[in-house]
Order: sequence, then C-alpha cells, then structure tokens
Amino acid sequence: MAKQLSAQAHNEAMHEYVRLGTDRAYSIGNRGPIRFDADGKLAQEILDAYWQHGFYIFEGLIAEEEISLLRQDYDEILDHAPVDNNSDVDVYGRPAWGIDFARRPYSMITPLSDPWGGTDLLGGRHQTQMDQPRPAADAPEKVPFLIGSMCQLSDAALRLYGHPDILTVAEGINGPDFVPFNDATFVKQPGLGGSVAWHQDGLTHWGSSEWDEGIHGFNFQVQLYECTAFNCLWVMPGTHKLGKIDIKQRVADNSGSEQLPGAVPLLCRPGDVTIANRQVLHCSFANSSPHIRISVTFGFHRRTSVLGASGVLGQEAAAVYDEQRVDARSSVIQVAIDARANYYPKGRRYAYTPFVGREDDYRYCPSVIERVMHDYTLNDLSI
Repeated sequence: MAKQLSAQAHNEAMHEYVRLGTDRAYSIGNRGPIRFDADGKLAQEILDAYWQHGFYIFEGLIAEEEISLLRQDYDEILDHAPVDNNSDVDVYGRPAWGIDFARRPYSMITPLSDPWGGTDLLGGRHQTQMDQPRPAADAPEKVPFLIGSMCQLSDAALRLYGHPDILTVAEGINGPDFVPFNDATFVKQPGLGGSVAWHQDGLTHWGSSEWDEGIHGFNFQVQLYECTAFNCLWVMPGTHKLGKIDIKQRVADNSGSEQLPGAVPLLCRPGDVTIANRQVLHCSFANSSPHIRISVTFGFHRRTSVLGASGVLGQEAAAVYDEQRVDARSSVIQVAIDARANYYPKGRRYAYTPFVGREDDYRYCPSVIERVMHDYTLNDLSI
C-alpha cells in the first residue's frame, strides 16, 4: 500500500524530483513548432526525435481562439458532471450530461486518489499504486477524473479531431490508412486531481512475432492550460523500445518510491500538443498543486495493428475488430474533418485516405451526426 501524505507534504516532496526532471525536459531537444517538408509531410527530424525518445511536444500548435472555445465547452462539461459515477444528477440537481449515452462519459474518483494503480483494472497494466495524498477537509467526495465521448459532448472537440496538422502527424507515424483508438480527457483540478500509476498503454501485441516499437500506436494530448511538472504527464524516454517492462521491480529497486529516476515531465503551454508512444513508460502524479490541467487526449493506430485484434481496455472481449468496425469508428474522423471545414472555411482540409471519394456520405449534418456520432465510443479500437 502506498503511503498517504497531506497534500502540502506531497507537493513539497516533489520539489527536488521536479527540479531534476525539468532540467532534462529542456535539454532533450524534442520540442518545437510543427514543421513539414516540401511535400507537406511531417518533417523527418521530428519523426526521428519521436522514434528516438517515444514522445514529442508541438509548441503552439492549436491557436488561442480555438483553445478558448475548447475551454468554454469543457467548463460546461465539468459543470454538468454527475456527483458520482452512478448518479443521474449534477451538483445542482440537474440531469447530468451523458446519462443517456450507452457508455457514460464521466469517471468520478475520490480527490487525489489513484483509482487504477495496483488493481486488475485495464488489464492490470498499472502494476503499482501511487501515493494518495489526503485532500483538504472541505474537498468534495468525488471529482471528475476522466471524460470520454469528446466528439459527442463538444462541438469544439469534434472540430479539433479533424485538425489537419494533427491528422498529418498521425499519417506520418502510422501511414495514410491510420485508424483511431479512443478519446479520454484527463482532468486534474487544483489540489484534487488524481494520479495515473506508472504503466505502458498497450496490452495486445507484446508477444507478437511482428512486435516493434510502434505496434501499439500513440496518443495526442492537447493542453488547454499550462502543464507544470507538478500536474503534467511524466515519461521515461526510450522505454517504448524495451518491450513489456516489470514496473514492480523498477519501483522496488527505487526503494519503493514512485519517483523513478530518469523521467521527463511534458511541460506545456496552452495550445501545445504532445504525442506519446503507447509503449513508453509514463505516469502522472496526484495534483497537489494549485494549477489545473485539462488534457484532451485521443490516439491513433496502424490499421494492421488493429484488424483482427480482440477487444481490451473496456471493449467487449468477444469483439473482433473487422473492416466494418474499423470503418465505422474511422468515419468519425471524416465527419470531424467536414465539421472543421464548415467552421474554418479558409483553413486547410485534410484528405483522409480511407474516405477519399466517400466524403459526401459523411458531411456534417443532423442525419450524419445521428448515424455516425451517436454512441460512437462503442466502436473504439483498443489494443
């Protein structure tokens, strides 16, 4: 069992670890504005840095105006969160958002807790539990931790999903026939946000004869607020190349401390976008700091990694990801592209290879929204 400190003591105990990690973060050299080559593809030096370290930070990728619209939508989403996971009402007694979804979008947790660490949840990939500081006496009983269904809850998030630069990055890493994974917005409210124990995301392909460092895909995180070393994602550079890691042993070798040496915090400004390989070892600590973090997170896979795979990470185990299911989930991207083009008519429109020639069937309109977007998370492609 991980030890429990006061929130203040937990924050103070992070300071030296933060100092060392921050020095590494700015010396590693894998951050900067997005860049493309003469053919409009993601610059090779960015790809090289990503494959070397397992992550990259695109600085200032999302415009301030778009971040403002996303913040407005997420303010409303948080305002309409249920008081607990099984509740149908928010703190004001109104019907909570998403209670009519096939999968409820909100995950509510005890403040500053680690809901997955050391459990069998999510395939048991969170092998050890993080420190769980004591929240303040006046803290709410439950707080939002994870919010799904971003494309159904937020028009701004749907348009973000169709961002041409983001999709060009996905193509550069996974090929032009890339497919989506899922989406999950992490919320770390000041002095309340929970932790995510050290883990590697992938579950399916560790024993595959075709295993390589990219077989489990990668995730984007679009940062709506500043990410400090006290509330951000921490990664262990290069660990995406190592195969499945014995995390329990790493923690034991570190005298049982969650502050594993060599990690790097993904320090970001609002509008920065991170990419992280799903095999890289990573975590986030309980947010005992006074700063909020909201990270709009969504991932992409190689098509070959997904076809024929079976459901994991909340998807039904009997599900097999065939062409029909892959196409159904991928169609959300095409609707997002059209929604963005309608809102930003002067912007670049991304051409998504699997839907070239079928664009008219996925225009952003009420009938398509009902056909494609309703409970789209039932078709998530988790591996």
